[in-house]
Amino acid sequence: MSAVPLDAPTPSPTPHGRPRKAAIAAWIGSALEYYDFFIYGSAAALVFPHVFFSPDDPATATLISLGTFGVAYAARPLGALVLGHFGDRLGRRKIMVFTLILMGLSTFAVGCLPTYAQVGTAAPILLVLVRVLQGLSAAGEQASANSMTLEHAPEGRRGYYTSFTLNGTQAGQILATLAFIPVAALPEDQLYSWGWRIPFLLSALVAVAGYVIRRKLEETPTFLRASASSDVAKLPLADLLRHHWADVLRVVAASLIATVSTIFTVWGLSYATSDHVGLDKSAMLWVGALANAAALLAIPLWAKLSDRIGRKPVFLVGALGSAVLIFVYLWSLSTGSYPLIFLTGVLFFGVVYSAANGSWPAFYGEMFSTRVRLSGMAIGTQIGFAIAGFAVSFAERIAGPEGENWLGVAGFTAAVCLISAIAAATGRETYRVPTADLGTAPGETADRVAPAPTASI
Repeated sequence: MSAVPLDAPTPSPTPHGRPRKAAIAAWIGSALEYYDFFIYGSAAALVFPHVFFSPDDPATATLISLGTFGVAYAARPLGALVLGHFGDRLGRRKIMVFTLILMGLSTFAVGCLPTYAQVGTAAPILLVLVRVLQGLSAAGEQASANSMTLEHAPEGRRGYYTSFTLNGTQAGQILATLAFIPVAALPEDQLYSWGWRIPFLLSALVAVAGYVIRRKLEETPTFLRASASSDVAKLPLADLLRHHWADVLRVVAASLIATVSTIFTVWGLSYATSDHVGLDKSAMLWVGALANAAALLAIPLWAKLSDRIGRKPVFLVGALGSAVLIFVYLWSLSTGSYPLIFLTGVLFFGVVYSAANGSWPAFYGEMFSTRVRLSGMAIGTQIGFAIAGFAVSFAERIAGPEGENWLGVAGFTAAVCLISAIAAATGRETYRVPTADLGTAPGETADRVAPAPTASI
């Protein structure tokens, strides 16, 4: 596709079918990408302490294994800087294709790695390096998919269409959990020798599927319009920090709400299946699967509500509700009652937390203009997510040597939720602002360059 000529008619923001195609591409791509990302979380809690680390100190092995889960989050801000720049310069579609292929290949590589018994300390080093590649990929995925769907969406329905990205993320978590349920049920000698590799090796399909799904996706009307009028930022990061620094900080703080996800999916799983609590691995994986299944229904409903009453009240329900229900859920784990655990897990993670997940894609994206939207969302969210990723390691330390201080972990998670709620409460309400007027800042149209190329890959 060639660059749009300067005298071309302004593209219609909602040509028939394009919003739906963009939303479906975001959903499928996010599901595939986050299948890859979250099978690592399950493996880090259940398998990697036995496979990639010294067996002499199981407690330390578990702590370091959970720490490698956070390594990808540490890499994400760097990926956001790079991929955000190119996404705002060259378009959203190319980044969406690139991130998905990179995630598929790097996850496949995890399944090929040698173990500690085979190569010693080289095993965890290689694991960390591949995890970094996963983090770089994930850094651009949600921001590019959210920007794509937001800029294609009809006025008044941006919340609903952008929620497809997070809905796909939840579907990816379900796929990851379902992939690990039969694996976790294997005898330990089979699980730790070859069984754990299967979900990772299946990621070879992601590279192929990602290219097929996204290669024909059309660029957004607003980006084409910016390109046609030479309104593409030469240095998006400079524009972002000059005109939108407060919103970047706001997104960083609000994005800490992702701590709920990492505590629920990784630390909670590790705690529940520890010797102290002793719950069944497969049963706890089913808790995550059912909670995410509930989220598939809840996220679009919360998003639709945000299109009617605003982003802020819906986000605040998710953040403040999660601050309360984290105590209830972790307490239920300590009781060992499976019916109670399933009930509280679905209510907490599947329903209430979904209010934040259903509203933030539009809420964050609407803070920025087209010139810097992908960079603003990528950098803001990935810094916040990086902190949230290491929340698992913080929680492991808070829980103490025996790993039984769930109340301290709940208090830590609730405090983070309150920070997110305060950040969201200070933001502008933008659900009624026209897409073309979003994020406009005085003087922001400086530093223009020639139209960015939009050729097919």
